[in-house]
Amino acid sequence: MPELNPEHLQAVISAINNGPFFKLMSMTVEELGDGYSVVAIEIGKKHMNPFGGLHGGVYSSALDTAAYWSAYCDLPDGNGLISIDLKVDFLAPVSPDHKIIVTGNRIKAGKTIFLAEAKMCNQAGKVLAHGTSKLMVTHDKQTIHDVIEYVGSSKLPAKFLKS
Repeated sequence: MPELNPEHLQAVISAINNGPFFKLMSMTVEELGDGYSVVAIEIGKKHMNPFGGLHGGVYSSALDTAAYWSAYCDLPDGNGLISIDLKVDFLAPVSPDHKIIVTGNRIKAGKTIFLAEAKMCNQAGKVLAHGTSKLMVTHDKQTIHDVIEYVGSSKLPAKFLKS
């Protein structure tokens, strides 16, 4: 694979983090690289279910996000991904006022289907949830250029450095 352009990755992170859903969730992509991503969420009362525990949708959204972005760097320019499956194992409760870290890892990058996983941990490293996701490769649909247009960011630097 060609070498990724660090300026492109930083611009992508900035654009993603300016999306309305990310702001609503208090979620940020902190790292993005070849086959991995790191996502953080500052857990607050707004993330809790009526019983005072972290809502299952927050677990799922965080795992889906980290899995998705771990696969991004393998995509040729002009292609996108759509989640077609998400399996979540809820392993431990989360209380408010904690930061959780979700690491995504690409397992397999195919021509039409990607497989990725994500692990949610607290700051002490305790695993809170694990998920796997299958993602379908799209052509000219749900691409990074759609993200840039939607959030109103400036044009992206090239994804890959010229060799």
